[in-house]
Amino acid sequence: MKVASYARVSSERQAEKDLSIPGQIKSLREYATRNGHTVVREFTDEAETGRTSDRPAFREMIALSRLKHPPFEAILVWKLSRFARNREDSIIYKSLLRKQGIQVISINEPIEDSPSGRLLEGVIEVIDEFYSANLAEDVTRGMRDNAAKGYLNGGKTPYGYRRVKVKDGQTTRSKLEPDEATALIVRRIFSECLTGKGIKEIAKGLNKDGIRSPRGKQWATTSVHEILNNEANVGTLIWGRTRRGKDGFPIRVDNAWPAIVDREAFDKVKPILASRSPKVTKPRSITSNYLLGGMMRCAECDAPMIGCSAKSGQFFYYRCSNALRRGPEACRSGWLPKSKIEGFVIDRIKGYILTDENLSELIRTTNEEIEALSEEENEHVKMLDRQMSDVGSRLEHLYDALETGKFSTDELAPRIHTLVAKEAELQSAREEAAAALRAKKLEIEDVEVMRHYVEDLRCLLGSAPIMEQKAFLKSFVKDIDISNSEVTVNYTLPIPPLNADKETVGVLAFIQNGEPCGFRTRDTLIKSY
Repeated sequence: MKVASYARVSSERQAEKDLSIPGQIKSLREYATRNGHTVVREFTDEAETGRTSDRPAFREMIALSRLKHPPFEAILVWKLSRFARNREDSIIYKSLLRKQGIQVISINEPIEDSPSGRLLEGVIEVIDEFYSANLAEDVTRGMRDNAAKGYLNGGKTPYGYRRVKVKDGQTTRSKLEPDEATALIVRRIFSECLTGKGIKEIAKGLNKDGIRSPRGKQWATTSVHEILNNEANVGTLIWGRTRRGKDGFPIRVDNAWPAIVDREAFDKVKPILASRSPKVTKPRSITSNYLLGGMMRCAECDAPMIGCSAKSGQFFYYRCSNALRRGPEACRSGWLPKSKIEGFVIDRIKGYILTDENLSELIRTTNEEIEALSEEENEHVKMLDRQMSDVGSRLEHLYDALETGKFSTDELAPRIHTLVAKEAELQSAREEAAAALRAKKLEIEDVEVMRHYVEDLRCLLGSAPIMEQKAFLKSFVKDIDISNSEVTVNYTLPIPPLNADKETVGVLAFIQNGEPCGFRTRDTLIKSY
């Protein structure tokens, strides 16, 4: 018969033994030849655990078996443990395969397709599942013992170190030793932090000097913060930080390898970082209201423009978050005065939209759009009307039958009761649908009422809480793009008098005189933008 073969190994160590993928495939082919079968498909999963069905080749094999005409009549496996070590998965998938007329044949565990054979198969699978679970516990216990001796179990090598192989009896294990090229950078970061530099300033200095981060990119505050908090720098091994259980995780070993930074310096950095945490010291951007936060993006690098302050909170600006975090080398965009850009957007909304005429026109066009979009609701109301008419007609027939004496009251009462209840239910649904349809239309005809609306909305953009103002602006402004030469406001709908959905102005319109944010002259500020 036509068969498929399935081979799997769960680790490189297992693959080195007689359970290797090539070894399994060879045995499966030989078995098929001896028994007159034709192997039409071969499926293999390397380094995939059998305790789960989340195996690419396994999933493909099961998908093919569920076709109306599967390409194979049986699946050959080296042992049942290769198919699954999870008893529940094994039962589910074998049951599914049997419904398709497909057998699972273990070439090293010949089992008859009979009740006694299935019992034996179940016993073998239970033993395999127990072995797999027990093996996982043994592996975890071995990793725990390995960590307790100060050896690495794997994972990312900490920045400032390199991994080296050491002998522990007959076993080769991994340890760390300082990599002087990057260890110097780690010492520099701790030294600058202790002398009063902030994390952002440290990152900017590293980027300015052309030093790459652990990921080979420019430094960000998160990368610096990670190094300052990593106890590997003082020679401490910590393993199983996220594990919980009876074995007493995590494992912590001091002096597991040579330290890059002494413990005293590491301990001095901790309170410095804690004092600067946003949970303790709120960022200045929080104390000042940034109306356009979340709406502006830097057109140079596509990063968000965020609020920031200068001169001890005397001046407020928007700037590219990439430039703020990584320094001007990451993005050459400049500083955009908060009051200028916010005033510009608010003036546009007040001048273009918040007038009697424009708001009236907006309501008219909105009603037209609502009317166009309300066809579905209208159809719903009409459908309810038709259903009510049908129920009413059926009730009339029943009442006629009662009057003519064709049926007794006892015979028709239950049916009449059901239809009356149905009629009341439809009437209620019809009233709700009609009310919802009416509520969608903005009916404002009085000019004075319109003027009050305009005045209220104008006041909203000056005195309402910041969140209400932002919500109102977002109903008209989609987003704002800031480049080195232009500011483009993208509106949610065409606005008069431009009758366009975007407006672009030169960035110099927002530059102010003076020395904002440490720039010495106005010319310098203009050049940076």
